[in-house]
Amino acid sequence: MATTPTKTIAFIHGLWMHRTSWQAWMDFFEQNGYKTVALSWPGDSDTIAASRSNPTPIGNRGVKEIADHLEQQIKALPEKPILIGHSFGGLLTQILLGRGVAVAGVAIDPAPIKGVWQLPFSALRASFGILGNPFNINKAVSLSFDQFRFGFANAVPEQEARELYEKWPIPAPARPLFQAAMATFIGSETKVNTNNTMRGPLLITGGEKDHIAPPIFGQASLAKYNKSVVTEYHEFENRGHSLILDSGWKEVAQYSLDWLKGKGF
Repeated sequence: MATTPTKTIAFIHGLWMHRTSWQAWMDFFEQNGYKTVALSWPGDSDTIAASRSNPTPIGNRGVKEIADHLEQQIKALPEKPILIGHSFGGLLTQILLGRGVAVAGVAIDPAPIKGVWQLPFSALRASFGILGNPFNINKAVSLSFDQFRFGFANAVPEQEARELYEKWPIPAPARPLFQAAMATFIGSETKVNTNNTMRGPLLITGGEKDHIAPPIFGQASLAKYNKSVVTEYHEFENRGHSLILDSGWKEVAQYSLDWLKGKGF
C-alpha cells in the first residue's frame, strides 16, 4: 500500500530577523496539515534576546556560507521540504531550490538574484546606512527605528511599526548586502541556477509598497527563469517588507498555502 509523503515546510528568515519570527506561520501551516521547521543562519543564537546581547557570531557571514549552512540542515530532514523564505531568505530559497534540495519554493519579497541590475531609489536609501560604510562588511549591524520604519514598516501605522521594532529585529551580517549590491559587477554568491529544469515550482511575491525589496526585484528575477518550469509572481497591494510579521501576515500565508495546494503540495 502506497504511503502519502509527509508535507514538510522549512522556513528561512532574512536579514535582521530570527528564525522565531516564523512561529505564527508555522502554527498556521501545521493547522493545515504540514510539518514545519525554522532553519537557522550560521551564528544565530537560540533566542532574539541572545542574538541582540551577543551579535559577534552573526557577523562576517556571506551568502554562500549561509546557503551551505541551510543546505546541511535541509539534508538532515527526513525528506526534501518545501521552502518558504522572506527577503534574503527568499533569495536563499531560490538558491537552494536551484540546487535541487527542495521540492518547491515560495520567495516572499526576495533580495535580488545575480543578474537583476535594477536598483530603485527606495532600495538604495533603505540600505545606504549599511552600505555607506565599507567597514561594515565584516560586522553584524543593527537597524535604528527610523531605518526599520523606512525599510520594513513603512506600510503600517507608526504604533504598529514601533511594536514590531521592539519585538523582532536582531543584528545581521552586512556582508550579504554588499554581495547583492555588487553582484552585477563582481561575485557570484547571489547567483541562482535559473536554468535547472528539474527543480520544483516557485512562487515569487512582491509588496507594492516594499522599500527595501521593491516589486521590480521579484519581477526582474522572474524574467530570468527558464519558462519550462512553473515560476509565478504575485504582488500584494499596499504591503511593505514587514508583510510576514505585521497584522496582515495571514493574507500572505493564506495565499502561499493556496498556491502550494494548487500545485499539489
